[in-house]
Amino acid sequence: MAKKQKPWAEPYKIKMVEPLKVTNSEYRLEKMKEAGWNTFLLHSEDVYIDLLTDSGTNAMSDYQWAGMMLGDEAYAGSKNYYYLEANVQKYYGYKYLVPTHQGRGAENMLSKALIKPGDFVPGNMFFTTTRQHQEIAGGTFVDVIIDEAHEAKGTHPFKGNVDLQKFENLINKVGADKIAYITIGAPVNMAGGQPVSMENMKQVHALAHKHGIKVVLDATRNIENAYFIQQREPGYQNKSLAEIHKEFCSYSDAATMSGKKDLLVNIGGFVACNDFEVFEELRNMVVVYEGLHTYGGLAGRDMEAMSRGLEEAIQDDYMASRIKQVEYFGNLLLDAGIPIVEPIGGHGVFLDAKRFYPHIPQTEYPAQALAAHLYIDSGIRAMERGAVSAGRNKETGENNMPNLELVRLTVPRRVYTQSHFDFAAYSIVELFEKREQAKGLKMVYEPKYLRFFQARFESL
Repeated sequence: MAKKQKPWAEPYKIKMVEPLKVTNSEYRLEKMKEAGWNTFLLHSEDVYIDLLTDSGTNAMSDYQWAGMMLGDEAYAGSKNYYYLEANVQKYYGYKYLVPTHQGRGAENMLSKALIKPGDFVPGNMFFTTTRQHQEIAGGTFVDVIIDEAHEAKGTHPFKGNVDLQKFENLINKVGADKIAYITIGAPVNMAGGQPVSMENMKQVHALAHKHGIKVVLDATRNIENAYFIQQREPGYQNKSLAEIHKEFCSYSDAATMSGKKDLLVNIGGFVACNDFEVFEELRNMVVVYEGLHTYGGLAGRDMEAMSRGLEEAIQDDYMASRIKQVEYFGNLLLDAGIPIVEPIGGHGVFLDAKRFYPHIPQTEYPAQALAAHLYIDSGIRAMERGAVSAGRNKETGENNMPNLELVRLTVPRRVYTQSHFDFAAYSIVELFEKREQAKGLKMVYEPKYLRFFQARFESL
């Protein structure tokens, strides 16, 4: 008789609970109409299971909450800043640190510091806020990710990898002096949480530095990326996440970070680098946009919680449980025949709206519609990652139509149990069985920037 696989369990226990509001579909339909068919505009209290994002939605530990009581709220020179600085140097390896209120603050400052009008910024698929800051600074984003990343199906273990030939072609076309830097997101959010291999990162670093181009890492979920390297890349199975993570960072010159993801906090971020001149520019800029360079828009208690969250997130057993929970959810859907992005990513499960709603054209925003329908049907909040998120071409004004039209079901850290995901999977299967009845949407209000946050729609 074959031996059954040993079950796993989370390396923590629940000490406090938050009651959830249970509603019916009629109530939720009314709330969705009030929200303009945009899940971002729903009130949190009307949501049963909130899979909108893993950003700032984490449950902090007793160790972190205890640290909150040790906040040094001095305006200048907070001891919590120096603790955060020491931990970033220890686990990331960068020399210099500037804290920010969240990752968006880091993206804003680094883009202003390194991009000149007319520059190009290659990257392994766009991320919404990153690209927006690059464009505001006068840059043009160029996608240099491998082709496999733009397909929902497939078994490539590192679909986040950079296509080195695409990168080199851009260098030859525009000249290295017109490339501000190459930005590497690991894992790649818009591709479904797909990781980048260590070998690819080494090659990107070598090619970039050969031409005098900086490598900037979006390190928001880089510890998750280290887990995939540990599990999938030869030569890393016996290395700790801390070792893998620090080596990966060593192939970059700077990093932006949203602590609201990997570092298990509700607010906070930083930008880190190795170049003192870049640090000087950032240190001057943070005073204008965020706060003094030793708090950067954060309370001392928030920096303490982020420092302690880093110590917890880098632990192998914690990260294994984090990814296994996502895989558990994804496998429930795969077993039921639900079309999702494969392989299952690190921070969430992504429904393939094109295959889920093949009768709804992309011009009618099938992913936006699917996210809304899921909420109405079951109270689960997800978010669109397709044509709405892709925005418009800044030169032609036409809607961008990406290959991937996805609904992201993001898993907050240490928040939900397997029972929640059993319920979520059951609800998605029910919705899939009546998919032919679904109708698309038309956009009736479009904000100037990052429209997916505030756009409003009507059902067709």
